[in-house]
Amino acid sequence: MAHGLNANLVHKWRRLATAVGMPGAALAHARNTGNEFIAVALAAQGAPVSPCDIRIELRRGATTMSIHWPTQAADECAAWLREWLR
Repeated sequence: MAHGLNANLVHKWRRLATAVGMPGAALAHARNTGNEFIAVALAAQGAPVSPCDIRIELRRGATTMSIHWPTQAADECAAWLREWLR
């Protein structure tokens, strides 16, 4: 549940794995309740943003505007955003 999965779904997967005769090592892994790291490949997203940037995405109707602001100028970003939201 901590990972957004309902316990019933996990139990269903375990039952299905047993029913199809999943190999022993894989079945043992499916039944493992310990915390393990599982690498997951993620698709690359649009333009890379520096981890030190402020990113604001504004949408109005079908129009979307993305703004990237340097963290060092956070005060100016806040002032601009206050003015824009008036």
